[in-house]
Amino acid sequence: MEPSLSRHAAAIPPPLLPLPGAFPRARHVPPPALPIGPKAARDPPPPPRAGHAGSMELLPVQEWRLRVGRLWGSLGPPRREEFSRARSPRETLRLAAPLLRSPEEEAFLRRLSRRLSVRKEPRLAEPCRQEGNRRFRAGQHRAAAALYSRALSHTEAGSPEMAICYANRSAALFHLGQFEVCLEDIGRAQQVGSCPEKLLPKIQLRRAECLLSLGRLQEAAGALCSVQESLSVDQRLEAARHRVLLGRLDELRGGAGEETSLRPPAAPGQAPPDPEPWEESGRVSGTSVAVRLGFSSCKGRHLVAAKDLPPGKLLVREAAFASVLCPGQSLLLEGTAQALQDGQLANPDLHCHHCLCPLLASVPCRGCSYSRYCSPACAQLAWSGYHWAECALGGLLLALGVFCHLAFRTVLVAGFAQVEASVAQSQEWGTWPVPGCEADGRYSGSYRAIFSLLPHTERHGPGFRFLCGLSVAALCRALEDAGLEAWMAGGAPKSEVAPTALEVLGEAMLRHILQLQCNGQAVTTLRPSGPEDGLVAGSGQVRLATGFFPALSLLNHSCDPNTSVAFHGCTVEVRALRPIPLGQELLHCYGPHRCRMGAAERRRQLLAQYFFECHCQACLEELQPSGAPSAPEAGLFRCPACQRPMQGSGTLRCSGGTCNYQVPEEDFHRRLLRLRGLAQSAEELLEHSQLGQALELLQKCRLDAESFLSPAHLRMGEIEDRLAQVQAASGRWQEAAGHLRRSIQAVEAHFGPASIEAGQELFKLAQVLFNGRLAPEALQATQRAEAVLWVHLGTESPQLQELREMRACLEELLQTLPAEDTSEGLL
Repeated sequence: MEPSLSRHAAAIPPPLLPLPGAFPRARHVPPPALPIGPKAARDPPPPPRAGHAGSMELLPVQEWRLRVGRLWGSLGPPRREEFSRARSPRETLRLAAPLLRSPEEEAFLRRLSRRLSVRKEPRLAEPCRQEGNRRFRAGQHRAAAALYSRALSHTEAGSPEMAICYANRSAALFHLGQFEVCLEDIGRAQQVGSCPEKLLPKIQLRRAECLLSLGRLQEAAGALCSVQESLSVDQRLEAARHRVLLGRLDELRGGAGEETSLRPPAAPGQAPPDPEPWEESGRVSGTSVAVRLGFSSCKGRHLVAAKDLPPGKLLVREAAFASVLCPGQSLLLEGTAQALQDGQLANPDLHCHHCLCPLLASVPCRGCSYSRYCSPACAQLAWSGYHWAECALGGLLLALGVFCHLAFRTVLVAGFAQVEASVAQSQEWGTWPVPGCEADGRYSGSYRAIFSLLPHTERHGPGFRFLCGLSVAALCRALEDAGLEAWMAGGAPKSEVAPTALEVLGEAMLRHILQLQCNGQAVTTLRPSGPEDGLVAGSGQVRLATGFFPALSLLNHSCDPNTSVAFHGCTVEVRALRPIPLGQELLHCYGPHRCRMGAAERRRQLLAQYFFECHCQACLEELQPSGAPSAPEAGLFRCPACQRPMQGSGTLRCSGGTCNYQVPEEDFHRRLLRLRGLAQSAEELLEHSQLGQALELLQKCRLDAESFLSPAHLRMGEIEDRLAQVQAASGRWQEAAGHLRRSIQAVEAHFGPASIEAGQELFKLAQVLFNGRLAPEALQATQRAEAVLWVHLGTESPQLQELREMRACLEELLQTLPAEDTSEGLL
């Protein structure tokens, strides 16, 4: 199962679109490299629930899992049987807690927490900064900014190292065109009392450049005067550097007198779109008035269309009740110190730990080195909501995994009073008409709604429940040792409330961990890959975080859903994927989709992870004797002798009446695997700018693929997609567009012309044609991409904004060109 499509707006300045008569290069926010075919890790698949089998960072680190496994094995049969019979989180926790009282277990957890320490280590600041310098010199300014931010999280307040990191980060931000944020970092560097004096002329000069770039001429003039004074009195600068700075100063002063040249041309389409109409339901928080809550004994709670819904209609918009960033495998495997020195960037470096928005200039937590935020406001919200308790436990929370961390954060966000009330009332919920609703029947998206999600305790294996129980017991022990349980319980004296408070909190946290396997949501994002300044780059979909979304959890599964889910930071939006008539249930895909695997495999995965056997319409149709093919690629093999379709299963036979060609199906699958490996090798060559070798290898792949695959096979589409990347990297735009058109044919044949996959390929085609100065064709592709993507992503998504910018520029350009110029599609 694979993560959902989401798109974060990268903090990139809007492009300076040229005046009419010039054809601009598209702003390089590269389109998602949609690998076509079995390489589905970079396809935009439907969003899974949280318990994705491949995400081991959701569970405790391997050392703890092995330790717990040995402890489970050491238990006698009667004790293991006792755990197996436990049917509630309370009972499981009661059995697990005494097993952590030994000094050996406590010492082991302390060592594990130290290996994943989140304490500020000033000695680690300089190596991070030096790695940032290396990336900066290589032109990787976004990565450099993230590494300077990482260094800042370890610096001592007021130290020269802090000032240097702020100054260096301002340089990276300047090169990224983030002038306002650059000015903020310059101000921070100057405010550090021990800022090295040799930095001051450089950062003052950079401040003047930022002000000039922003058109703030009066402030820029004052800044230039300050720079001049600093240079005239500072005798410690080397003479050569002094001359360079003075020369640059003269250039800026000359530019300051040309006011018109400093103003960027008006960019058509840059004005933000009108906010999308949104009327929230008074009965179900986070949902539109166009939907209502339904309930039945077989379906449970679910959402139903309250009227006829058109495609693209916004149905759900809600922020996560609580979410936690996935830390990345390198940190968990290598430990804090080694991961920092490796210079590998992961989610904690690239996204705000509170709102999950992309980071450029993070605000570090004052107490730990791990948590970083996009603004002081987010830092304050995080501290007051949950980080006050998490800050001192960061290493242990990393060791216990995302599920345990999110369970802890959920009870912190809810507050002890709500947790205690929910635990007390949980025994009565069987008599309520709709579990999780308020007394008046409203589904408010409160903690009550989260707590009422099914934990499926009896469906989880006893070993897994044992692991979760010991992990929660370890966290409760740490709360007790830190004296935090009294604060969480409202400040009551520890001797009176600690046992009761810890039992309540532990029961709730264990329940949440068990819920997350089926009812948590994976929050995903597209992350660019390849060189930052390249014309051609891919992007892969990554799991960003895991969260609880009360309204989203109401949607049941279908392998052929009628809704589309997208994430914007920690906010989720659900839209109608096609017309939904009054009374029809809203459905989304938990991961296994009919376009990606056959019914038997889908049902196996759903039963293993979500504990239900799928009876959606797509599965029922495929499982009928005369149903659709059971595998997405069935019918797409071609006879190597006569190119007619192959038929059968196990042994494939040519459908041509006069051709007797037959072959074991596994032979074709081996050829597919070989093609996949060659395509991956070509991609590596492309990443290293070895374009000629990549092109030669891909052409061989296509020649081989054409001998036994239909043009509609996804592997053919993948090869065409890679060929388009090579041609675009070489500046051969028309050839690249031709390959993308053939790729689109394969995508549309497999996923449908209105699919998100087709929209992403159209987005790439629009950018290629835009860069290739093929204006009419670019305009057509832009309009087609807009028509598809807005249904999935909404009008305010970054991709739609970029498409609008491109379309407005193209329309303006085409109006200025003679008819004979546009008839051939060239400028």
